[in-house]
Amino acid sequence: MIIFWGLLYNIIVYPIIFIFANILSLFNKKIREGIVGRRASLKELKEYFKLNELNNDIYWFHAASLGEFYQAKPVLEGLKDVEPNIKIILSFSSPSGYNNAKSKSIDLKIYMPFDFIWSMRKALKIARPKKIIFASYDIWPNMIWLASARSIHLNIFAARVKDNSIKLRVGFISFYRSLYRSLTTIYTVADKDSKRIKRVIGNINNPKIKILGNPRYDMVMKTADNFTSEHTRSVLSREKRIIIGSAHKEDDDFIIPALIDIINFDPNIKILYAPHEPVDSDIERIKLKFIDHGYSSTVHKKKKSLKLPEDQIVILGVVGLLSKLYWQGQIAFVGGGLSTGIHNVMEPAIARLPVLFGPKYQHAHEAEELLEFGGGFCVKDQGDFTCVILDLIKNEDNFTKVSLAATDVIHKNLGSSTRIIRNLIRD
Repeated sequence: MIIFWGLLYNIIVYPIIFIFANILSLFNKKIREGIVGRRASLKELKEYFKLNELNNDIYWFHAASLGEFYQAKPVLEGLKDVEPNIKIILSFSSPSGYNNAKSKSIDLKIYMPFDFIWSMRKALKIARPKKIIFASYDIWPNMIWLASARSIHLNIFAARVKDNSIKLRVGFISFYRSLYRSLTTIYTVADKDSKRIKRVIGNINNPKIKILGNPRYDMVMKTADNFTSEHTRSVLSREKRIIIGSAHKEDDDFIIPALIDIINFDPNIKILYAPHEPVDSDIERIKLKFIDHGYSSTVHKKKKSLKLPEDQIVILGVVGLLSKLYWQGQIAFVGGGLSTGIHNVMEPAIARLPVLFGPKYQHAHEAEELLEFGGGFCVKDQGDFTCVILDLIKNEDNFTKVSLAATDVIHKNLGSSTRIIRNLIRD
């Protein structure tokens, strides 16, 4: 079946994806930046290995975007600590990951080369990786098939398969079977993911499948350790601030009117509103929405300052601060749940905040656990949002219970990166 899917993918599917991406790049700066970056990848690989002799083991990590980088970061850094002589390549599909990912353990950062047979064959010939490691998803067929043919160890960690995943549907399962069977090892987040991947793969012994958890919990905990003094303070002793994190345009329409109702109910409440991409046009749109309801706002654009303005409503105009600013709030809403899927719910959870999010959370195991253990809430509309927030504000005992449950979810899941590193070395 690999031959069939290989022909279909290379003759029809990927060329169509490539053509459409190039057309869209004319109108979308982010897509254009990614395509330009991919065009330079082979040249960057060639230049790097021209200057660095191939006398080290090469580990090639791939992360779709910044969120997946935060899954990979504790693994690649821990791997470098254990095996300091290895070289680590880190590739990205998205500019948001490529532009913002930072770690001293990364030896070369590139965009994932175009997934044509010739370009991927050339990339593998130049780099000659010992292992290729995918964070969570975003596996590329030609890279998988060609690396497997070269007997390169292929791994995916923090792997998840949703119950209604396209991977399990008739007509698609055969394609994904051809990919997953080409992998060497698969490390899943939870037992249910392992069972679903086994359904995709079928009744064979390879690849090895192990349940090793999600290393992003370790990353969030490591970041939080920089705020040790905050750990000893009750959440209730902080300012009464609701933090809206990574909000999409779809979230704004019901969140902002709900926030107005809430601050009308309790004028002591403050708002920190962080759009997913704090470009000037989005910030202006959010400011106008608050003005429509009779409230002005100020924008915080100081990249290195955690001191927020005293104004009641503050819009965050920079990236990179949100995870630390959660420690200055009491309740969080994480955006994306009405559009592409929710963003990072772990950062507010480790800061002891009850976490609200929209209905598209099925890709996030940590959100499911927050719901299961009582540290999070799924809100579908303005009424849900207002109801949950007001209940938390009015009921201090319930607030404390939810706050502790949110943090407990993080602590229950620590240690995944160590398990993944140990198995990557051994397998």
